[in-house]
Amino acid sequence: MDFKLVLGKLINGFEENSVDYALIGGLALGLLGVPRATTDIDILVHKEDLDKIDKTMHALGYKKRFSSENVSQYTSAVRSMGDVDFLHAFREASIKMLERAQQQGVFGDTLQVRLVRAEDLIGLKIQAIKNNPSRTHQDLADIEALIARQGQTLDWQELQTYFELFDMKELFDSLRSRDS
Repeated sequence: MDFKLVLGKLINGFEENSVDYALIGGLALGLLGVPRATTDIDILVHKEDLDKIDKTMHALGYKKRFSSENVSQYTSAVRSMGDVDFLHAFREASIKMLERAQQQGVFGDTLQVRLVRAEDLIGLKIQAIKNNPSRTHQDLADIEALIARQGQTLDWQELQTYFELFDMKELFDSLRSRDS
């Protein structure tokens, strides 16, 4: 996948259609200072923008591979365009993630993208572990790397809220004691 090409096209389409979005997943990890190999782009979008997303993706030559209440996945037959997955924000917590997303320059500041904050990416990782325990090894490694990289800038009260929401207070206490 040509990330620079695809992100440029996506961001242009999102701006033209007033789509509320923020990068998540492996690409967001890298932008937050934790390099991770990834083969797709993961994006948080407001559920009210799904029709605009569909319009944008089809205009770029993508086909919808899967869609549910929570996610939609698009794929392109053109290898350089790859796959793009969308997580739908409709609960209060995920809508607030979109509201808190920050602008960041990528590719030598040639493109500005919106990115979830480290705390919110950790919250999404916690949710992923809760929903699919087989992901624990990779997602916990990502969380630990984000904590190590972001360190004292993290809002630990906010993180505690995420861990408690998914009944993982013991894991929070363990991670917090290591960072202190």
